[in-house]
Amino acid sequence: MHLISPEKIFRGSNAWLDALPHIKKISKRPLVLGRSLSTNEIRQKIYKNLHDENIHLHSSNLKFDCCHEDLERIKDIILKNNCDSIIAIGGGKVLDAGKLLADTLSIPVITIPLSASTCAGWTALSNIYSKKGQFIKDTELKSCPKILVLDHEFIKTAPKRTLASGIADALAKWYESSLTSSKVEDGLVQQAIQISRVLRDQLLIDGENAYQSQDPQNVSWCNVVEGCALTAGLIGGIGGKKCRTAAAHALHNAITQIVTIDKPFHGEIVGVGILFQLRLEESKNNNKLANQSINQLQVLMKKLNLPTTIAELGINVFENNNLQKISDFTCREKSEIHYLPFEVKKQDIVDTLMNFEKQKIKSS
Repeated sequence: MHLISPEKIFRGSNAWLDALPHIKKISKRPLVLGRSLSTNEIRQKIYKNLHDENIHLHSSNLKFDCCHEDLERIKDIILKNNCDSIIAIGGGKVLDAGKLLADTLSIPVITIPLSASTCAGWTALSNIYSKKGQFIKDTELKSCPKILVLDHEFIKTAPKRTLASGIADALAKWYESSLTSSKVEDGLVQQAIQISRVLRDQLLIDGENAYQSQDPQNVSWCNVVEGCALTAGLIGGIGGKKCRTAAAHALHNAITQIVTIDKPFHGEIVGVGILFQLRLEESKNNNKLANQSINQLQVLMKKLNLPTTIAELGINVFENNNLQKISDFTCREKSEIHYLPFEVKKQDIVDTLMNFEKQKIKSS
């Protein structure tokens, strides 16, 4: 069961204080993991609440992304101080690192997302990157987090950009899984796909309102935040391995190989990846509705200030052999792109990206 969802989930404007007594039962000497200076004020509040409950914490911050160097350094801190649990507070990279460390050491993890940018607070999966932020691999974990705390008062302090990124990432659940698992007969998988369709519709309807609001009293904001951070995780939990990612995430993983000064967010790249996948479906699988879907998505993405091309991610595919680098990694052995129900070759990726980027240049 705990591969499907966290053991306990607390959500709403008092989620952290509601969760605290339950955390106290399983966490006497936690390692509290964070990262960003911009979220330090929230972490300090959490530290104080833990101290007030006589919980003796140790703290550490990621220096890079969820990478081997950080993981080994923090693992040593946990072992040296005999920590009995991990409380991961932050965005996707922090949550992934906390989950992976807890899984490795067989101790419980409590995830506290500080934005709705991903569903990493929910899932039994961690992505591993290089120090420079290049995707290496994803790792399946033995279970979802012990406790997930989605406190709306924490989430509302995150930049609007994080919510836009989360919307794009959550939208990919439908566009990828509906293709990769369309012929799977397992009832749970099919139900997971239908949940992803309902989530897509809700994000298309409420996404702009939520993005403009940033208010926990706004129903659209609450629904979209919980859709991105919770429902998207539930879809992966129910669907499991059979509810696969596909070309959108394959392109994401490839684009991270090109190191840029200002790294785009995970969901921002995935959003461009959805458009890329739809173009592939149009050219390789005769999807006659692909262009309509692209137009529909682009309307929302522009309202959310999301990039719609690789160029808008800060990468020129026509320079530094970038086109070849992206196509090579996207089409590498065991890439998610091979879960598509039609064959995709490197040249297909090159042609699709060239045509799409050139069209955008002409129209801009």
